[in-house]
Amino acid sequence: MCTLTLAWRTFGDAPIALAANRDEALDRPSEPPALRGGDDSDDAADGYVAPRDAEAGGTWIGLSGSGVVAAVTNRWLDADRRSDRSRGLLVRDCLTADSAEDAVRRVERDLETRSYDGFNLVLADADAAFLLSYDGGLAITRLDPGVHVVGNVGGVVNGVERFAVPERRREFGAERADSARAVAVATAPEPGETGAEWLDRASATLADHEYGACLHGDGFGTRSFTRIRTAPGPEGTPEFAYADGPPCETPAEAVSLPAGFGSGGSA
Repeated sequence: MCTLTLAWRTFGDAPIALAANRDEALDRPSEPPALRGGDDSDDAADGYVAPRDAEAGGTWIGLSGSGVVAAVTNRWLDADRRSDRSRGLLVRDCLTADSAEDAVRRVERDLETRSYDGFNLVLADADAAFLLSYDGGLAITRLDPGVHVVGNVGGVVNGVERFAVPERRREFGAERADSARAVAVATAPEPGETGAEWLDRASATLADHEYGACLHGDGFGTRSFTRIRTAPGPEGTPEFAYADGPPCETPAEAVSLPAGFGSGGSA
């Protein structure tokens, strides 16, 4: 995934609202979102809902029954790292954590013995949110309430531009940074806006070619789009919708969630 927008604790009706485009090789196989994991298939709270990368077995985005949202983008570096594990498997591991804080600790422990290519990983629940940036060393940023935009060369986080454009991808990396800036401006919260309304607007922004987040290339481009909205309190109804194709031409379809799924944590 290459562009994600996150509104964390910004709207009373949505502790977490996230819209994200995934950019990938067009021939890389994947499976649509489904309820996965868990020790007991009848206990939805133990599992998570996520699409699946059919090549490496992990995922790039998901929502757990305990209310944890995890989403990853590649992080472009000046040289590819020697990695022994897919980044999507790390996301899958995070979706089995009890909380966003627990997921951060899992990543820290995992990096003691495993290596990955560069990534930007967003972890959030109703109580805490983090951006984990990895380039061989791990930087952890606790996110403030507000809207954050993250892509392959960084983004706009806590109201501050945090970009690192590698020299070997300077021209395209500069375009990606400009796109993230434009998306951040377009998705700034509006007075009186609800989380559901913001999510509609953020989704439209990621589908609009004016902002450069929906890509169409030769063999590579925006493969899918995901939107997630959690609800306050255990009785709320979260939203998970997925488009198996670029959002400019593929409607997002709702994914059925078990009652009470993904509403863990405080409001």
